[in-house]
Amino acid sequence: MRLVGIITILPVVLSCNSKKDTAAKFADEPLVAHYKSISDIKTPAGYKRLKTGPGSFGEWLRKITLKKSKTVYCWDGSLKKNQSVQFAVLDMPVGKKDLQQCADAVMRLRSEYLFAQQRFSEIVFTDNAEKVYQWRDGSNRSLFEQYLENVFGWCGSASLERQLVPVNKQQLIEPGDVFIKGGFPGHAMIVVDVAINSYGERIFMLAQSYMPAQDIHIVNNPTEKEMNPWFSLHDTIITPEWIFSRSQLRKW
Repeated sequence: MRLVGIITILPVVLSCNSKKDTAAKFADEPLVAHYKSISDIKTPAGYKRLKTGPGSFGEWLRKITLKKSKTVYCWDGSLKKNQSVQFAVLDMPVGKKDLQQCADAVMRLRSEYLFAQQRFSEIVFTDNAEKVYQWRDGSNRSLFEQYLENVFGWCGSASLERQLVPVNKQQLIEPGDVFIKGGFPGHAMIVVDVAINSYGERIFMLAQSYMPAQDIHIVNNPTEKEMNPWFSLHDTIITPEWIFSRSQLRKW
């Protein structure tokens, strides 16, 4: 995201507190052990999860393990100041530097999926100068982490927005799609699951990282609490720390 300013449409908290100041506050935090993976999170009444094909990005996203604790930690081990944002926390690496922020978390999830599928040639990103970052070292995990750090350092919401494909009016929202506003500031959130009812109406869950780099987490729905953490697809999508328009939806 690499913000140079702060949007004013919603209260936004970018800082993390020190462990010394805030650890005690979350010592008795409720666990989410009953949600072992994204697929365990229940759908609202009348909805069923959208069918996904074997080996698809959507199927992979649903199988991501969730941490027992819903506390969000920053890259340096400190606590994110606003702990009301998240519904659950993904068990995914955050890295050891302040790099894996919003668009970076989206690129992490897409890359991890392709890496797991051994579709190495498809792991490629471009920066704002159109320089290409192609993964070329197969299943070498150590080098893969170094590759991602390089990508996170040079690519961001602006470059990823150009790389993704805009959704037209005939296309429906699917797992793996991305809401993205490229720029400085910018933000990106990934659709980690989709459900559908008998009328064909779709709802979805969103995950994000933020600034500073922090655990990837599924966000709460602040406006449709009876559906939480699922969202309806409106012209305006209000999340705890950002507002998107429907036109900002993209596909890989």
